[in-house]
Amino acid sequence: MRLTTFTDYSLRVLMYLADAPVGRATIAEVAGFYAISEAHLVKVVHLLGREGILRNTRGRGGGIELARAPRAISIGRTVRLTEGLDLPAECFARERNTCKLAGRCRLERALGKALGKFYEVLDGYTLQDLRRATARAAAQPSEE
Repeated sequence: MRLTTFTDYSLRVLMYLADAPVGRATIAEVAGFYAISEAHLVKVVHLLGREGILRNTRGRGGGIELARAPRAISIGRTVRLTEGLDLPAECFARERNTCKLAGRCRLERALGKALGKFYEVLDGYTLQDLRRATARAAAQPSEE
């Protein structure tokens, strides 16, 4: 499974904030650190704020911060939230499906099981788990 750019950016924002020295940052800081578009991050931050994962404060002295402790932020839940409907194949979109094998196909069952296992693994991780990994990676010199 390939994650969308939206999900990738969402996870990056969370990892950045988990390790931010004051626990707070601006969208511009995060965009600059990862060299990604601020416009894309605005959408990410809006969704994560609306869902109660981030606390977003506007105006002078504003910024973004985690609304919960890193150990309380599930990676599986976050990926489900940001990926939207999981449609690895046409047969998963019942209302638009035109496949003659839908409902009787072994591939459909296999993909469904694989998707379930994918989220089962991600559900075993929290932002705290990623925090430890990103802290070690940040300490390593860049290979550019």
